Amino acid sequence: MGMAQRRLLAPLAVIGVAGIALAGCSGGPGAGNNGDNSSGGTDDNVVTVYGTIADTEAELLEQSWADFEESSGIDIEYESSKEFEAQIAVRAQGGSAPDIAIFPQPGLMADIANLGYLKEAPDAVKANVESGWSEDWANYATVDGTLYGAPLMASVKGWIWYSPSFFEDNGYEVPTDWQGLLDLTAQIQADTDQPPWCIGFGSDAATGWPGTDWIEDLVLRQSGTEVYDAWIANETPFTDPAIKSAFDEFGKIALNPDYVNAGFGGTDTIVTTPFGDPAQALVDGECALHHQASFYDGFVSDAGGEVAEDGDIWAFLMPPFEAGGASDGAVVTGGGEIVAAFDDAESTQKVQEYLSSPEWANSRVGLGGVISANKGLDASKASSNILKAAIEILQADTTTFRFDASDLMPGAVGSGTFFKGMVDWVNGTDTDSVLQQIESGWPSE
Repeated sequence: MGMAQRRLLAPLAVIGVAGIALAGCSGGPGAGNNGDNSSGGTDDNVVTVYGTIADTEAELLEQSWADFEESSGIDIEYESSKEFEAQIAVRAQGGSAPDIAIFPQPGLMADIANLGYLKEAPDAVKANVESGWSEDWANYATVDGTLYGAPLMASVKGWIWYSPSFFEDNGYEVPTDWQGLLDLTAQIQADTDQPPWCIGFGSDAATGWPGTDWIEDLVLRQSGTEVYDAWIANETPFTDPAIKSAFDEFGKIALNPDYVNAGFGGTDTIVTTPFGDPAQALVDGECALHHQASFYDGFVSDAGGEVAEDGDIWAFLMPPFEAGGASDGAVVTGGGEIVAAFDDAESTQKVQEYLSSPEWANSRVGLGGVISANKGLDASKASSNILKAAIEILQADTTTFRFDASDLMPGAVGSGTFFKGMVDWVNGTDTDSVLQQIESGWPSE
């Protein structure tokens, strides 16, 4: 599964008596092997790592550090859980935290750091972060001035997937601004008498997240980094005109029955269509345009499509709101994970250092399917052209990058009212009501 799916599925439980009561039965795999979490304890060269990365990706993760295990003599025991977001706090409280956790949301890492459970990043990790990542990325692993960990993998969001041959046969060009994308949409609809876009919000308990990605892309491009950052902090509320405007612009596509939902039905099918299914519609030629992150490369390939500039399917970044607007470089949203530790045993620190290194990034990216924002990553190791392009965007000094807003907001909003709000909105609830409902999820101070 791609990074974007590993989202906060349930708001972080309120840490209180209920959590402590649960903690007694929360042991098992993932309990720290390096002794008492508060002191680092004894070191037995076994390091437990807990995260959301599952299935094939988990196997590749274990493969990526196999050489390190052999050379260091450290045994890394990895455990994956779909309940990670709810369980990590419970385990920490019960004294059964893993040695290292791979957090898919910086906001969740900050919650755990603020509770006092995480160790400050060791000097070697600090050095790797300083040399390997941009200041933006370092900030996602920093809470109140303290660096707790290092980024791991990354994704670049906001790609528009399309068929190069379809564009060429009809004389369509990649748009250079948002209005150009709307004009292209209208042109394709007029020429084909079919909706150009396929959109799927379906993702089990996380249904609605693909809609949040659209809003995030539009807020960043239309209103810029200051508004985006203020929005994450709730200094600019969801009810602000800048956020409403992003919904209005997305609505020009998502709420127009002439424009969606290609291959699946009307606008009412957006919520019921699993987010992976449009890949097949793209490859089959039933759908002309689809918005999704760099990880969709794998979905298109699985659907039998070759992803290349001259292949079956390619992608361009959602254009700036105005041509020549916000930045000389790309303006993108994205996601990724942060690696942080619950103890400071020597073996734990060695694993942290390795996972924060360009050596690890090159090892994992060379195995295929993922990318990293590490500046020491050799882009040629990426397993596809779209992933190579995404790495170049992440590494460029001219890129304006912002982490996925819903992953930075408190879980009650980011994966709670925001997800639900996208579902209600696309199903017909008026925008003002939806924005008030999403805003109501913010925890009171």
